[in-house]
Amino acid sequence: PLLSTAVVLAVTPTLLWRRTQPLWMLCIVLLPIDIVLPVASLTTSLFLMVIVYALFRWASGRDLVIGSVLVLASLSLTFVRGGGLLELVGGFALLLMSVLLGMAFRYRAGARLRLLDRIRMHEREQLARDLHDTVAHHVTAIAIRAQAGTAVAPHDPSAAQDALRVIETEAAKTLRELRSMVRVLRDGETAELAPSPGLGDIAQLAGTTPGGVVVEVAVSETEVSIPPPVAAAVFRIAQESVTNALRHARHLTRVEVVAVADETGVRLSVANDGDLATPPAPGFGLIGMSERAALLGGTCEAGPRPDGGWTVTATLPRVGWAP
Repeated sequence: PLLSTAVVLAVTPTLLWRRTQPLWMLCIVLLPIDIVLPVASLTTSLFLMVIVYALFRWASGRDLVIGSVLVLASLSLTFVRGGGLLELVGGFALLLMSVLLGMAFRYRAGARLRLLDRIRMHEREQLARDLHDTVAHHVTAIAIRAQAGTAVAPHDPSAAQDALRVIETEAAKTLRELRSMVRVLRDGETAELAPSPGLGDIAQLAGTTPGGVVVEVAVSETEVSIPPPVAAAVFRIAQESVTNALRHARHLTRVEVVAVADETGVRLSVANDGDLATPPAPGFGLIGMSERAALLGGTCEAGPRPDGGWTVTATLPRVGWAP
């Protein structure tokens, strides 16, 4: 027992390498135990359980195979020296417990990392959708006002000044949105969250642009409450659809937004009478709208109308989605 204790104390510093070099730690420990000690004691058996656990917890694939072979060889050497079948079975059972424990903690750590990766990916996708939906909307308004201001400046300076004031307002909104998102991304800081937009906020999209495009909004709400995530998604899809129409449609004169809510959910339709020179590629806006609807168990489709123009239709259920 005294010799076993001395050997264990001598190799104890190798535990410092259990995370980075578990195979080397195993080799350094097995060498004196197999050579110096003729028979394994309780002290050495417990220490071997620790290093076998470390091997299966932190070793890579190749090191894991090599270490397993060394452990089996050490166990076989004990049997050859006359340890007996009972001692062999007992030692194997103890080492098997260490193996299973190490693999269990290894799997648990891997599952946690995979969960964190999925959470980060979900947050990045959510941030990308919010960035595109909010900032792109304001930038589009700035571009439209700038074009209108340039056109009327020579003969109507007051209208140009009005356009500049609108540009200033939209730019300030954009900066606030960007600062809020940056605060969310910075460690240790929490952004002040604005209230989520609802179905009633769709009315803000109505109006007439400087280019003469009329945006009409009709919202039919129900007495049954619509969950905030569903209402916010409907607003964002409507906002993005109007923005896309103003940015991409030619000869555009009218955009009609119709949202109908009932006990089953919300149906949204955004139609415009413009035309496109070429079919649009599925950009971030269309993908983001489809993702928003799919996350809530709904659908979102966009395409040309038979009589000309473009229509976006979305259906989101009131229930059946995971909060």
